Amino acid sequence: MSPSPLSRRAVVGTALAGAVAVATAGPARAAARPTAARSSDGPPPRPGPAPAPVPPLNVPALRAAIGDLAHPQLTGSQLRVSGSAGRWYGTAGVADRVSGRAIHERDTFRIGSITKVFVATVVLQLAAERRLSLETPVQRFLPGLLPSRFPPITVLQLLRHTSGLPDERELPYDLSVPETLVRHRYDRWTPHRIVALIPNDAMKFAPGTRQEYRGINYVLLALLIEALTGRRYGEVITARLLRPLGLRHTRVPGDDPRIHGPHVHGYLKMTDGALRDITAFDQSLAWGEGEMISHTGDLDRFLTALFSGELLPPRELERMFTLPPGEVRMLDGSPARYSAGLQTVTLNGITLWGKTGERYGYCSALFATRDQQRRAVLSFNPVRRDATQAQATQRIAEALTRP
Repeated sequence: MSPSPLSRRAVVGTALAGAVAVATAGPARAAARPTAARSSDGPPPRPGPAPAPVPPLNVPALRAAIGDLAHPQLTGSQLRVSGSAGRWYGTAGVADRVSGRAIHERDTFRIGSITKVFVATVVLQLAAERRLSLETPVQRFLPGLLPSRFPPITVLQLLRHTSGLPDERELPYDLSVPETLVRHRYDRWTPHRIVALIPNDAMKFAPGTRQEYRGINYVLLALLIEALTGRRYGEVITARLLRPLGLRHTRVPGDDPRIHGPHVHGYLKMTDGALRDITAFDQSLAWGEGEMISHTGDLDRFLTALFSGELLPPRELERMFTLPPGEVRMLDGSPARYSAGLQTVTLNGITLWGKTGERYGYCSALFATRDQQRRAVLSFNPVRRDATQAQATQRIAEALTRP
């Protein structure tokens, strides 16, 4: 039975959550969790106490963490660290296996679900402009799109992954088989075709009562942006975020399956062990929630602007640092970890906010302490899309937060 790729329970995000469980074990470290504010769906609370200073950069540990290309097998990796507590940039492996060219900081890559941070920022901007209320059911903005039997699902519930939508129907082919994935990598999807995969079944849970990371929530939010602005969501992101910030190497590819300009190639291991270049790949199956392209410099600039309050007024920005109420748990019973557009982890007593992302051949993450003592943008290129990615994510996250 083929997995539903539209559910997008990101392997990287799961890996980082696993790293948290290891790194925060013990009562002394667990005390760092309250820095993640929680609230009802009403006005966000005031920020919590000031975070502790981050440790100095451990460059040998960082270099070793990104330099291990065998656990799991990677073709390349790069890490940009910045913030008031120190700066460093390093790479390992190659951008292109054919030429052997090393990765350069100008190289772009697919950022996967980091796209959601851009979408959430635009939605919160529209809320600040009073063009929508976060408490309004999305059905009011997108009438007839979801089954009529569904209860009201608010915009905030979509942002926080507390919608409770049922799992999408499976595709007619199994994307876990690499050869099948290669055959279907140029398939074209539309957002309405993606939404049509939501069955007219019972909700998984009442909206707002649990949390489950789902890409379909952000497909609906991107459609909401288009309904409110009358423009393609990629054009809106470009006009509101990319152009004002000078993010010249970041884009929403639309119908173009290629990555233009200097970039890192992605590879996928076939069943016979051969590596296949899958850089050219139609991203429409990740429409609205995982299709963007960027590089480490642009992502660091975006993260800096976002956390510094350049993009959102204080009230809307606070939404990004506010978790659902304490009684709202993930489906596995663990504490909720997704806010309106970001996710949070605590490693070695250091609380980080940001987002992970993945596409075939690419994994990425951007995280920072709220006071920007430490910011990090990570990209690496696994040849399999599975739980082994946790090894790379965890060791790099550990190197970032340990002295």
